[in-house]
Amino acid sequence: MGRVTDLASFAPLLTPEGQTLLAALRDHDPAQELAVVSRLRRDHPAELVTAAVGQARLRQRAVAKFGAEDAYRMYFTPNGVEQSTRASVGTYRAGRMKALGVRSVADLCSGIGGDAIALARAGISVLAVDRDPLTAEVARANAEALGLAELIEVRCADVTDIDTAPYDAVFVDPARRGGRGRIFDPEAYSPPLSWAVEAARRAPHAALKVAPGIPHEAVPEDAEAEWISDGGDVKEAVLWFGTEPGARRATLLPSGAGVTGRGLPDPAVRPVGRYLYEPDGAVIRAHLVAEVAEELAGGLIDETIAYVTADTLTPTPYAAAYEITDELPFNLKKLKALLREREVGVLTVKKRGSAVEPEEIRRKVKPKGPHSATVLLTRVAGAPTMLIGRPAGGR
Repeated sequence: MGRVTDLASFAPLLTPEGQTLLAALRDHDPAQELAVVSRLRRDHPAELVTAAVGQARLRQRAVAKFGAEDAYRMYFTPNGVEQSTRASVGTYRAGRMKALGVRSVADLCSGIGGDAIALARAGISVLAVDRDPLTAEVARANAEALGLAELIEVRCADVTDIDTAPYDAVFVDPARRGGRGRIFDPEAYSPPLSWAVEAARRAPHAALKVAPGIPHEAVPEDAEAEWISDGGDVKEAVLWFGTEPGARRATLLPSGAGVTGRGLPDPAVRPVGRYLYEPDGAVIRAHLVAEVAEELAGGLIDETIAYVTADTLTPTPYAAAYEITDELPFNLKKLKALLREREVGVLTVKKRGSAVEPEEIRRKVKPKGPHSATVLLTRVAGAPTMLIGRPAGGR
């Protein structure tokens, strides 16, 4: 099935006929797509039907990031759905900008406008810049569709040609995907991270969106680095300029809980206690496990594994807690026997520092029974270990 690939195929979607088609396709079933297309082509041009069906499919995918209310009013490109910021993250970042006193932002590499929308909804005026004509037109259509056109100016241009001096802040979201997939070298971003950093340093405030896996040594000394998770999944890292140079922070959404580095040494390794804590991915990426371990009065089970253990249960937003009932050397026969004895049929398998895949464990132990358990495959003081337990509250 075709998709919108240029301005000529996108523009008809904005016409009354295109709008009628999009409204009719809002709740279409992808499994029935061929029949739907055949029916619609009796009354509408084939090219418009193809574009509308492709757009309807993208809107359905975008609901996870933008919510149904916005997604079904917005317009997307395949790359736009894939690379745009999740609305909850964009809203949080726009809130930080607002708290800094920012009133205008140059949004460079704006894509379909996800971040520009969040900034505008915070009352900030935005110049949204993208060099791709179709992407810029989609961003303009999104600003119109959501009633934000007065706050969002969209410009199709190369970001390196933009004078950012009139703006209170700069936001840069470099492209981190190329023809061969995800790009891991920050200097291979488009534009390169070094260019984005220099652009950030010329502004009173700036935020650069980077991949969560950015090496800490690649973070400029004059930047604050913030790792953000949403619902337990790490979404991105942001380099902030004009805030707290050198700070390292983890922020957990939707709660907004945050922990900032205090330069603590690595926690000591200790025997497994009654409780095991699995820190949020943003905490781990930000290298702030020590700060969380101190809060929990805990230590590590292995110097290379980000599991914290403690003898008492301390509620925390920064880690999921498990009550440990058994600690066994890695042995599938023993695990199978133990689970059979306890009639465990609902088995959750997690791993950290183990090469064994959870699905392989489930397939081999064949859990059966009315009870549930969690198995954590890991290393304890260097030795492959199975920890059996159950969730114990926590975050």
